[in-house]
Amino acid sequence: MAQQETDEQTLINDGYVVDTEDCEARELAHRERGTARPITVVGNPVLHKECKDVTEFDDSLAALIDDMFASQKAAEGVGLAANQIGVDLKVFVYDCPDDEGVRHTGVVINPVLQELPAELRVLDESNEGCLSVPTAYAELARPDHAEVHGQDAQGNPIKVRGTGYFARCLQHETDHLYGYLYIDRLSKRDRKDALRQMEEGTPRYETVPNA
Repeated sequence: MAQQETDEQTLINDGYVVDTEDCEARELAHRERGTARPITVVGNPVLHKECKDVTEFDDSLAALIDDMFASQKAAEGVGLAANQIGVDLKVFVYDCPDDEGVRHTGVVINPVLQELPAELRVLDESNEGCLSVPTAYAELARPDHAEVHGQDAQGNPIKVRGTGYFARCLQHETDHLYGYLYIDRLSKRDRKDALRQMEEGTPRYETVPNA
């Protein structure tokens, strides 16, 4: 198998992932096998188009996932999409707490964000940032519940759901893989301000210079 058995996410309740168990060990195992890569930033073409579907669930995919966890840790992020390290594939990883402080760690391949029923469409207007827009933050309203359907590293169908900060992470990373940065959802004024913050700041991690 492309992934070790200890890295596989278990499933319960109609395919929902249990991503809150053994987080430390699973994240560390990926990271120790992986190599951190520099982060692509806004303006890099790979960030501004829909990524390709993953069709091969093999050792190269497993290696990519390991590198993504290593890159996420090096940049001190809570989520990372493959195009953020320059790879044109629909993959994201996460190591993110929810609003109750519960840690969620996992990977989603070919994610599709599900439409929420009206009773769950409560907007949270918290600040949001992005490793690909370093040092910039802006308030962005997003639903405080999210559910993503996709596949795990072996190609099995999975579902991931979250609330609060973790819900924001799931939406943010899925957006990446369809060519959207969070600043694309801001008003023109707020987008301009975020880009100004980025220009004036200094990233704390290695980035890929845009040509």
